[in-house]
Amino acid sequence: MSDNISWPTLAVILAAGQGTRMRSPLPKVMHPVGNRPLLGHVLAAVEAAAIDQCAVVLGAGSRVVADYLKQAAPAARTFTQQAQLGTAHALLAARPALQAHEQGCVLVLFGDSPLISAQTLLRLRQALIDGAAVAVAGFHTAQPEPYGRLLVEEGRLLAIREARDASPQELEVNFCNGGVMGLRADTCLWLLDRIGNQNAQGEFYLTDAVAVANSASLPVTAVEVDEDDVLGVNDREQLHAAEQRFQQRRRRSVMQSGVSLVAADTVFFSADTQLATDVHIEPCVVFGPGVSVGSGVRVDAFSRLENVRLEQPVNEGVCHA
Repeated sequence: MSDNISWPTLAVILAAGQGTRMRSPLPKVMHPVGNRPLLGHVLAAVEAAAIDQCAVVLGAGSRVVADYLKQAAPAARTFTQQAQLGTAHALLAARPALQAHEQGCVLVLFGDSPLISAQTLLRLRQALIDGAAVAVAGFHTAQPEPYGRLLVEEGRLLAIREARDASPQELEVNFCNGGVMGLRADTCLWLLDRIGNQNAQGEFYLTDAVAVANSASLPVTAVEVDEDDVLGVNDREQLHAAEQRFQQRRRRSVMQSGVSLVAADTVFFSADTQLATDVHIEPCVVFGPGVSVGSGVRVDAFSRLENVRLEQPVNEGVCHA
């Protein structure tokens, strides 16, 4: 079966992490990049990929996240991981959604990965359509030290080896685990129910699905993606890095679409900023939430725009909204 229409897809977003390294009462997935919560970026990628169904796994007491989902993704089902016992345990918190999704694909995403793209989700799904039971997103990097390595032989993903457990030869591998994973719906629960917690932390790890699938001779593959796509945010420094990469992507995207940036590095966008073609933006401009700019508009230096729609080609000067 290769027809995409016959492969309904369920995206499960794991958003139960406590985020203690953020040192904030705000749940980690609610911290913003481009004035949109981290989780909101993942939801946007799911929507852009036209994925049929979405479920989100929350941590106990995540009222702020639950309230946000009612507004941002009212159709998404929510589940709660009562105890932090690993990523596979978190995914199984959504068991009712997995049981109801008997055919097609399950994509497992992380609520703290704001740069994930719809293209990456579609490529993971395609790997499952092409025959894999498990597909893992991987990336090449010049600095692989902190990451688990993907050990691939003749196109088959043999193992995910954590850096602390890798041999010297395996540590030379620079193809690393991106965390995002796809599983065929008809074998997903079978695999998850066979993941144990025989490790130092006593937790159930989703990465062990690779070993379980290989032991059952099920096809397992790795899908190479851009490193930024799977960038996770665990602390303020990583949040800053994600913001920088988001802004770089957005500046490049708007210039390619016909917008002029006189000093690109000094212009900052929100995730919902809308710019028509032939917009001219001078240095030191900040686009807050809710800004739409029509064709031909010139935005002068040192402007800050928020909750405004600009349609006519006029000099805006300094604007505080």
